[in-house]
Amino acid sequence: MMTRLLSGSFAALAMLCGPVAHAADYPSKPITIIVPFAAGGPTDTVARLLGQAMGADLKQTMIVENVAGAGGTVGAGRVARADPDGYTLFLHHIGQSTAPALYRKLPYNAVTDFVPIGLVTDVPMTLVARGNFPPKDLKELIAYVKQNKDKVTYANAGLGSASHLCGMLFMSAIDTDLTTVPYGGTGPAMNDILGGKVDFMCDQTTNTTGQIKAGKIKVYAVTTKKRVPSLPDVPTAAEAGLPNFEVVVWHGLYAPKGTPKAIVDRLNAALKVALKDQTLNKRFADLGTEPVADNQATPEALGAHLKAQIDLWGPIIKKAGAFAD
Repeated sequence: MMTRLLSGSFAALAMLCGPVAHAADYPSKPITIIVPFAAGGPTDTVARLLGQAMGADLKQTMIVENVAGAGGTVGAGRVARADPDGYTLFLHHIGQSTAPALYRKLPYNAVTDFVPIGLVTDVPMTLVARGNFPPKDLKELIAYVKQNKDKVTYANAGLGSASHLCGMLFMSAIDTDLTTVPYGGTGPAMNDILGGKVDFMCDQTTNTTGQIKAGKIKVYAVTTKKRVPSLPDVPTAAEAGLPNFEVVVWHGLYAPKGTPKAIVDRLNAALKVALKDQTLNKRFADLGTEPVADNQATPEALGAHLKAQIDLWGPIIKKAGAFAD
């Protein structure tokens, strides 16, 4: 009888201590960061730079896996169903806050099915076009697309993507509907811009800066209040003739719901170290962005920002009737 009681006690103790012991040993194997878009896009670039820097602090390999589809919701669903053991993370942008309005039958809850780790960066966007697109500046672009609205093609990374939202706001700002061509990420979309298969798009500086500096694509404006240091000669949309057109793409790092607090705390500590890494900061600067402030790289800041952004975008998307299902 005593043996049975002791066995039961040890079993119960093991169950209680298991997660604690697991957290203490964390991480003991490679960690996967799910990116909900195709390789080569801006979110993918941020994830790979972040993974290298965080991996150095965690002393473990960070693997980026691209799970594209349905405006980022396929990848998000994968993470929502993943084991909450700290070995599957999720890097997403503003699309995490727009999905609840865009997809009325979303198979997960964008807030409660994830544990926030921290904000990462706010990325400016650029209005760019194929190299031989006729308009020379933003005013000419607006006039041209208005006159050729049935012929002009606008590329985006899929419903709910940052490029989709930017395009939706651009069309609203100039009061003109255009033919949109959705892709599984801005990487493939940029390839077709370079190949001249589509006309223009609104994409993050992390994906466009290199192409702009190489003279491979045209650029009309940045979507921020101030000019971007890495592209000092590119005017803001307001300077170029389109006032009140501003879009900044924030990125956040998440874990599945139920991930132990000790693991979330360790990941947050690694995130903060990574965002101070000199190599990451230089690469971010080269790409036209910068890490968030230390007080924004927290679970609390990301959680509050996500909820505020859901409240902001929900009415806008519903009013536009821009549903994905």
